[in-house]
Amino acid sequence: MNAMQKMLLIPSSALLLAAGVGSAQADSLPVDRLDDVLNQASSYGFTHYEEIGIKSRGRAEVEGWIDDEWFAEVEISLDNGEALKEQRERRISGAWGMTDDDVRQAMDVARQEGLVEFEDIEIDQRGMIDIDGRDANGRELEISVRQGADSASGIDRD
Repeated sequence: MNAMQKMLLIPSSALLLAAGVGSAQADSLPVDRLDDVLNQASSYGFTHYEEIGIKSRGRAEVEGWIDDEWFAEVEISLDNGEALKEQRERRISGAWGMTDDDVRQAMDVARQEGLVEFEDIEIDQRGMIDIDGRDANGRELEISVRQGADSASGIDRD
């Protein structure tokens, strides 16, 4: 490899690395499209959610309960509701997590704090809901809301 090829290889490699890092980041969806996600997930059969993550503008990954026995992780097309990937397992712990109303209430709190796009919403077993997303200026926001509360428990602005 001659000196000219080496000089071209280094910037090209850096550009490819930067592109790869950018594509590894989570995508987001405008908050006003939350109902699209919940409607598709409900149509699929979800009753309780542990996590909803946006994989791209047209796809969401939903983890939660189909009923009291079946836990599912499904990647859903938001355009047509098609299940793109699916994994189910029977669990004896019973359904728990966020209902559609819990998700909407937590997202309303996040919207009041400036969230305009969301990447992920998840709940832990203590009932704390964490919402990751961005404000109107593109700044990252992480908002914590206690399940059923109408105000934020914590806000991290990056």
